[in-house]
Amino acid sequence: MSSAFGLGCCIRRTVALILFSRTLGSGFLEHGESNLTAEDIQNDIQKAMGAALGCGGEMGAAQLNTIEKDLRKMWLTLPKNENGRIERRMFRYLAHRYFMRTSSLMVRGFEPTRVVNRSHWGAADILSQRVPGYVESVLESADAKEKGFTLEDAVTLVATLQQLIFDAESTLLELLYLEHSIPVESLITFEKLAGVLEDYTVHWMMGGDEEGAAMLLADRNLIDNTFPHWSEIVHFLKGQISAFEFTGRWRRRHSNMLSRMYSFSDAHHIVNSITKTFASFWESECVEMKNQLIDIDVSRTGRVPISKFYAASLSAEWRFGESEQYLRELGALDETSAWLGRQVIISNYMQAVSNCVVSTPHYLVCCSNLCENILGDIEAAIGASEATHFEILSVVESLTAPISIDDDSEPKLVGALTSQLASIASNGKVKLHGRLFAQWLHYVFPNECPFPHKAGAVSTATPGEYGHEFIATDEEKKHHASASNSSKLPTTESAEWMSQWNPDEELMVDTVGNAFFTRTHQGLLFCAAFLLLVIVLVSVTRRFEQGRGAPHRNPDDRTEF
Repeated sequence: MSSAFGLGCCIRRTVALILFSRTLGSGFLEHGESNLTAEDIQNDIQKAMGAALGCGGEMGAAQLNTIEKDLRKMWLTLPKNENGRIERRMFRYLAHRYFMRTSSLMVRGFEPTRVVNRSHWGAADILSQRVPGYVESVLESADAKEKGFTLEDAVTLVATLQQLIFDAESTLLELLYLEHSIPVESLITFEKLAGVLEDYTVHWMMGGDEEGAAMLLADRNLIDNTFPHWSEIVHFLKGQISAFEFTGRWRRRHSNMLSRMYSFSDAHHIVNSITKTFASFWESECVEMKNQLIDIDVSRTGRVPISKFYAASLSAEWRFGESEQYLRELGALDETSAWLGRQVIISNYMQAVSNCVVSTPHYLVCCSNLCENILGDIEAAIGASEATHFEILSVVESLTAPISIDDDSEPKLVGALTSQLASIASNGKVKLHGRLFAQWLHYVFPNECPFPHKAGAVSTATPGEYGHEFIATDEEKKHHASASNSSKLPTTESAEWMSQWNPDEELMVDTVGNAFFTRTHQGLLFCAAFLLLVIVLVSVTRRFEQGRGAPHRNPDDRTEF
């Protein structure tokens, strides 16, 4: 149940495996490395995931099938190697898209803007270094490097990340139970659970600022001033409790629906549901913010002069307060036009981490990425990783994108856009998962698809991580607002509108570089060695379990992310 219990479980299981391996003597690894097939390695890696991370919390077949179904739609159109597998960077890209598509979660370490090189998978913020050795070892395995990753590997990775998020949530929940003087083994009422969840959400939305969370909880009048729409958030939390009562997990234990008592496990699963669905609840706030920017984008280019951006900030209650430097670091500024001056890119701004409502060491809860839906529709229609520009145009012309909260508009494929699409084709085909096609989509759907900067060019530092300079002062806002550019604004037929266009391609494949080697790599090597030991030992226990039968698992211990 608890994170401490989970860690103890991992330690005891690993020790047991070591002791068991010693009893085998010379029979250890008797099949020899030469007889170890790719399937054996893949099975051992996936078994090690459960041993080193899941500690018995493995997902059921239904959850895994759901993940596979969601991933398969993207998998079918991804470029494969000669083995029908994908490379490391595409592997990470697939996981990132899955979490953004299903929950608008940006899992740390999986951002597509992060640099990847051949000898290191990327500067590993993966779940804030929670188990870096595990992920590093899986991605750096010789078999994976040589042959790539399968759909089954992707399903297992996503399931493991979901389980890690689920496990990590129990730490804060246990702390809140302790603060409320509630034993974790006791049952509590609806009202008491609602109170725990309110306090949990305050801590959760404060992003690890324990001092700030304690101050808010000490004077609850401050909460309404700190979190917009707090009363609606409380209503949402209570709705999550009620929704849980209709799940199979609740019904198995409660024959009398009038008996509304909840266990710690119930609370844990409700918290997990909050993580999954909070972005959908918060989306109306994102839409309102986006529409404010669209309203002042009179040229309909998806860009707002920085003067108008800060003028809107001065008249808003709390929005649009990022400093110019922070906007630049976030990749939300277009500074390529000397005529138009600095402009805020609406889609990049909306997807920037400064607008993620929740920031934890493991993930961020962000505004939904509508471009994901657009790309998904294109992938479904094309059914391949590349297509001719004529095929793409015929698909895109039939798509619509929300221009405002109650308006749909077909894309305007003007002459410049059609010629640009033809120009980025290689051997007559446009690659759907390259930077150039993403850039083209940005200009077709400027309010929905972010401008794709090169890997490593954009910061994912949250305001708290960036420092006190993340916010602009009122003097800075007034200075920018008063410096309005009176130049004629561009139209979609104007070349100046596409001044940010960059002809450099960047594909979702491994690239050479060492920009992200850090001192943490030494720690990763130790963790990787530990996991490799677990993998080897699990390969032994696999054969042992086949003879004895797998142990029974409690279905209530599984996460349903």
